[in-house]
Amino acid sequence: MSRLRIGMIGTGGIAEWHGRQLLELPEVEIVALADTSERSRDRFVEKFDLREAAQFDDYRAMLEEVELDAVVICSPHTLHYEQATDTLNKGLHTLIEKPMTCSSAEAERLIETVKKSGKILQVSYQRHFQPEFLYIKEAIARGEIGKLTSITATLYQEWRQGTPGTWRQDPALSGGGFLMDSGSHIIDVLLWTTGLTPVEVKTQLHKHGSPVEIDTFTAIRFAEGAVGGLNLIGYAPCWHETYAFCGEEGGIFYDNGRITLRRLREEPIVPELPQQTTNQDKSFVDAILGRQDVSVSGEFAYRVVKFSEMVYEAAGYSPIEDARAAGGVQA
Repeated sequence: MSRLRIGMIGTGGIAEWHGRQLLELPEVEIVALADTSERSRDRFVEKFDLREAAQFDDYRAMLEEVELDAVVICSPHTLHYEQATDTLNKGLHTLIEKPMTCSSAEAERLIETVKKSGKILQVSYQRHFQPEFLYIKEAIARGEIGKLTSITATLYQEWRQGTPGTWRQDPALSGGGFLMDSGSHIIDVLLWTTGLTPVEVKTQLHKHGSPVEIDTFTAIRFAEGAVGGLNLIGYAPCWHETYAFCGEEGGIFYDNGRITLRRLREEPIVPELPQQTTNQDKSFVDAILGRQDVSVSGEFAYRVVKFSEMVYEAAGYSPIEDARAAGGVQA
């Protein structure tokens, strides 16, 4: 069988993670790279010894000139919608970095494009493949802690200090700040592991002098009766990720990779977890080859986009409108 021909849109940062995972697979070859930065492309080529790969500064030229089977999109957030629409309309399977889009309206249109294309769209939320989060999701589904009553999800990161001058703090490219970037992963976990439906949110945010929001504190009410708290702190000294899932019969607590199951007046249980067997890139390739269903669909990713939108609306804040007012985004 000939190998799947992959093109990369965006070769900086997270693209190197995808490059490594893709090139571990014998079914795959990376044949083309598109990035507006020649330096970024050259660095990617050097890292993975891809001197035979075609290089482009415009992804549209790559789509026109190279025979591809699939594309991995690792570009700034506000470019995702147009680029994914173009790749799907070109008949290419598409793996797209988070967030899928920066608005629910774009997400709805992209899902329709997927249906018309008959191709696979997968969104790159890597926690869906990590044993810790699979355990949490399955334990909740099994009723290990009973009906959920409350959830708290918190991420601390030194994001404010590490991103000035980059596209991540330019709302015309980022579509938002810490919530739209690293926070998207935490929202993913909150919605995916619990299956809950948020119906009301109340938010406080702080920009700390940045063009985009840095810290957000959000109270959530779910249709199923539970309440929640989502705390995304981008002005912190380090990465620290925690979750607490409380139910009528117990709780699951996650602290930087360590999980504890607690029940009232019982000794804590630390579950043994299996080794990770797949990741966002392998599962994408397996879905293309018919070995499994799509792991993170556009329909699910829409829920993350919609919730992010709810948080911004509750805070009376629109990063895209701020960018338009500054002349950075066309209406």
